Amino acid sequence: MAQDSQRIVIPEALQLSRDDIGVQFALMWEFVKAPLIVPLLQLGVVICLIMSLMLFCERVYMGIVIVLVKLFWKKPEERYNWQALQEDMESGNSDFPAVLIQIPMFNEREVYKLSIGAASNLSWPADRLVIQVLDDSTDPEIKQMVELECQRWASKGINIRYQIRENRVGYKAGALKEGLKRSYAKHCEYVAIFDADFQPEPDYLRRAIPFLVNNPEIALVQGRWRFVNANECLLTRMQEMSLDYHFTVEQEVGSATHAFFGFNGTAGVWRIAAINEAGGWKDRTTVEDMDLAVRASLRGWKFVYLGDLQVLNLSPSLPIRPQTFIFLQSHSPPLQVKSELPSTFKAFRFQQHRWSCGPANLFRKMVMEIVRNKKVRFWKKVYVIYSFFFVRKIIAHMVTFIFYCVVLPLTILVPEVQVPIWGAVYIPSVITILNSVGTPRSIHLLFYWILFENVMSLHRTKATLIGLLEAGRVNEWVVTEKLGNTLQKVADAAKNKTSAAKAVKRHRFRFAER
Repeated sequence: MAQDSQRIVIPEALQLSRDDIGVQFALMWEFVKAPLIVPLLQLGVVICLIMSLMLFCERVYMGIVIVLVKLFWKKPEERYNWQALQEDMESGNSDFPAVLIQIPMFNEREVYKLSIGAASNLSWPADRLVIQVLDDSTDPEIKQMVELECQRWASKGINIRYQIRENRVGYKAGALKEGLKRSYAKHCEYVAIFDADFQPEPDYLRRAIPFLVNNPEIALVQGRWRFVNANECLLTRMQEMSLDYHFTVEQEVGSATHAFFGFNGTAGVWRIAAINEAGGWKDRTTVEDMDLAVRASLRGWKFVYLGDLQVLNLSPSLPIRPQTFIFLQSHSPPLQVKSELPSTFKAFRFQQHRWSCGPANLFRKMVMEIVRNKKVRFWKKVYVIYSFFFVRKIIAHMVTFIFYCVVLPLTILVPEVQVPIWGAVYIPSVITILNSVGTPRSIHLLFYWILFENVMSLHRTKATLIGLLEAGRVNEWVVTEKLGNTLQKVADAAKNKTSAAKAVKRHRFRFAER
């Protein structure tokens, strides 16, 4: 009797077969489709087409300008005063300014020797150079290894300082800020920043510093990244395609037209006075480098990007204009800095979250400050707000995900909604082709790159919304994992058949991650 009372009695009217449930869902779908789904989807198509046109116009504009720059623009060494610094028999090295090298790192077991060694081998008078290793590592073993490496170079006569902090407040921005406060850094005029996986060429400072010395209006000289592991896997090839467009087109166009571009956070030389005037390093977002660049630009400073830098003893061919950033290019060997791309999807996803969330959050914090600024021209404000931030950092991510991954597939289920062929085919094709100009060798990988970008658009859109809304993970900072030359060591060990299994064990990727 108790068992009967616990039974659930279902009315006969609700006891439907599977076919009946399917019919009910079909009726419900038809009931809501016409008055609700179709209008909403049509609105979505219109909004996405507008965003697509904005991105299309931006890409075409950039393409036209980069062609004009390549063909007709004067090279930076022709527009600005560039004279090689020479050692004088009488005055010695006094003509060389004091330069501080900052190498921030965090548990960089695999790459710390590469970056410290490259910085120690820079061709610059030893008495005019200070290398500062800012180690925020939490692993005591790694901290000891880094400190011993610094001591090894110090024993060779290199002025290298090993600095640690009690906490990681401010992450990278906090470490750089604390480094500039050291007493031995006060006499330095310029600071070059290299992340732990970056390896500058020995002549880097001799080719970059003269622009700052001879042009007091220049605040930043930015070098280009060269990826040492671009051929490691398909993931790194896809990243190379996106970043090469950024360096080949976006940075150079911004430098040539408005003397403004986003500092890449590494491989650049700053005038310390410009950093101080702009308010110093701030940790309010995860893109402290872009934050500093925007604030410095609003105070009238200009930047230079070094794509290819011809080392010539030139006098200025144009009158110097107040406070400028420069972007350099010519026919000598390119001034590039070796770096490493994330070779695992997990590491790349964390990096992209930071790179997408940070700019959106910075846009939210600074848009009104840019609007109210009276030191820069109106059209430069338009460029920074609309082109640099809104289209590239927000629209580009959202239209890729919302239009191509959500709206277009839904139109298949709702044939009443039509998408014009120019919006579904022509515009995306032109945008894709223009994006590939930076890496011609990978043109055959465009199909895979499209799929890759669509997958990443979900993560980037989510991160962008988090930044705009200042949601939970807005200030999340996960240091990108680096392998250095570990994979090469593994390959060599496999060839020599010595401890290959032990070498592979640490960096074998899990099946789920694959």
